[in-house]
Amino acid sequence: MIVGPTGRHTVPWLLTLLLAAVLAGCAGGPRPGGAGQDWITESDEPPQRKRARTRVELAAGYFEQGQLTVALDEVKQAIQIDPTYAAAFNLRGLIYTALRDQRLAEDSFQQALRLDPRDGDTWHNLGWMYCQDGRYPASFDAFRRALEAPAYRGQPRTWLAWGVCQARAGQPAEAERTLARAFELDPGNPITMYNLALLLHQRGDDARAQFYARRLNNSELANAESLWLGVKIERRLGNREAAAQLGEQLRRRFPASREAGALERGAFDE
Repeated sequence: MIVGPTGRHTVPWLLTLLLAAVLAGCAGGPRPGGAGQDWITESDEPPQRKRARTRVELAAGYFEQGQLTVALDEVKQAIQIDPTYAAAFNLRGLIYTALRDQRLAEDSFQQALRLDPRDGDTWHNLGWMYCQDGRYPASFDAFRRALEAPAYRGQPRTWLAWGVCQARAGQPAEAERTLARAFELDPGNPITMYNLALLLHQRGDDARAQFYARRLNNSELANAESLWLGVKIERRLGNREAAAQLGEQLRRRFPASREAGALERGAFDE
């Protein structure tokens, strides 16, 4: 299965997928209006929108800290202040996704899209929620809608999420192409590098897998899972010294990890 690597970087790595644009979305950002309309800036906001935005920004901070109940309460207050604020419903959807209440999450995202149907961040979040729920065709369609949204700046994140979901859906060839696009747009993303290395390793293309695994493991974002994958790739390529060096890093830096235990058992085919 293709997943985000676990270990000491679990939360920030996975948040790159889940937190599509909590802070950017909360700010409401300047958006182009329809034909003949001016850009809406923060100074144009009515007082109730400003109060709601402040609540949503607080909620986003609590959400990032894992305080989901407090975040949800802040979002509910924001919606009471301004029930037309799409970013509040978007964040509410993220919170319900984290709480694994898919029905309320979908309702929240759909309400956000009724208020702002061109918001790529909400389409991305809806797609990721569908992916977690195993509704892959709907997920892919939502990611496509996100990428087509005007002024959307999250393309690397959406290509990455789409590729991860294609792999989960049993579409490795499509996932590889999609993840390669994500890597092209954001070559420093550790989840992209890990999943590309894993996909290529699983289909026996370890020479190419080595490129992504080494790039990741030579960075400060290496973790137990990426080091263990690197060990297996180097072993299959016959690079015993490189595999031993990665194994030593794994033992030293993550001695209590599941991967360190697998290394001690010699469970290279698990």
